[in-house]
Amino acid sequence: MAARILLLKRAAAPLMAATIAGQTLYPSRVAQAEAPHPYEQHAHKKPIYDDFSEEAPLPKASTPVPSPTSDTIPASPPSPSLLPGSAEQTRHNTPQHGPTPTDRLAVQIGQARLFLHHYAVATEDAVNSTMDQAFHLEKSFTTTIASLAPARETGEQLMPGLVYVLVASMAGSIVTRNRNFVLRAAVPLALGVGAGWLVVPVTMGNVSALLWTYERRFPAVAEAHLKARESIAQGWHAARVHADLSKHYVDEKVTTARDVVEGWVKEGK
Repeated sequence: MAARILLLKRAAAPLMAATIAGQTLYPSRVAQAEAPHPYEQHAHKKPIYDDFSEEAPLPKASTPVPSPTSDTIPASPPSPSLLPGSAEQTRHNTPQHGPTPTDRLAVQIGQARLFLHHYAVATEDAVNSTMDQAFHLEKSFTTTIASLAPARETGEQLMPGLVYVLVASMAGSIVTRNRNFVLRAAVPLALGVGAGWLVVPVTMGNVSALLWTYERRFPAVAEAHLKARESIAQGWHAARVHADLSKHYVDEKVTTARDVVEGWVKEGK
């Protein structure tokens, strides 16, 4: 029995020692019913936006600072960028990179746009020039046709006169239908021109002036026209003179014959 009590005392001694050591290393904490306040929880943390005044002051230098003009400050060496030849040396030392594919593509696109713009402008100018020429020709044609019409105060009418000219030309063609080619071409033209000068003289004068304007562009044709016109004028003048002489001669003969007849009648009475 005594031995059993002694063994129990020896086993309780280490247990009590372990309990005391555990309470010493891990003290017990009191459980709180509420969570601690956020401000109290983060009070030990330093904010990131502290004022400059709250920072620790810089340590003061123990040695005096020399004046900028003092000889104790050694002269600072000049900047390498200010030395002569430094820019060229830097440029040679800097690796030269060629244009990137994007830059080359941009250059090619710019050249293509300039090429297309040049030909587009040339095409537009050509179209505008062609349209201007067409409008000029249309205006010239309408102005020329309007200038051939007789003035209102002349009283000349184109419609019946042109019909007469056409009929005269057809009559000349009918008359010379069995003749040679020269007569079939010249007679209708001569009859038409003659009928025009007789029926619509003002219109024919305008047409003649227009033809003369175009003939003056060719000196040889203009000279031939003038010579032919002079020959025709001289022939017409000679024909009129001969017609007047013939008329005068006939009048004289008729007067003489009438006088003779009148004398015979008087004598017969």
